[in-house]
Amino acid sequence: MKLTDFPFLSWPHTLTLLRVATALFFMVHALSRILLGTIGRFGGFMESAGFPHGVYWVWAITVSELVAGTLLICNRHVRLAASVLFTVAAGGIVLIHRHFGWFVGEHGTGGSEYSVALMVLLLVIAAADREAHRRTG
Repeated sequence: MKLTDFPFLSWPHTLTLLRVATALFFMVHALSRILLGTIGRFGGFMESAGFPHGVYWVWAITVSELVAGTLLICNRHVRLAASVLFTVAAGGIVLIHRHFGWFVGEHGTGGSEYSVALMVLLLVIAAADREAHRRTG
């Protein structure tokens, strides 16, 4: 194996890795919210941001991340799942991350950088799915 062979994966395998990894990023975020018991705290934040019944909003976000992530992993309804997760990431920027600037680490904490990266990944995933469906009919 030579460095010139990098990334050592075919294009289809790379897209599969991208789709599954992106799904797992969102799903781990949702699962940690459940397992660490932070839904109530996040719900309180949502209420302070003007969303009535904040805990219900947080559960809707959490379930959306889990369901859409599962759909991505299973390669089903990919563009729908990607659009749901794109909306979650964009909402996170508007409600939370923009207040902390751009950087997530080193030069800042909690900024928009990671969410924007996830949104770009979701655009690539959705575009690849659209292209695959265009080719197959």
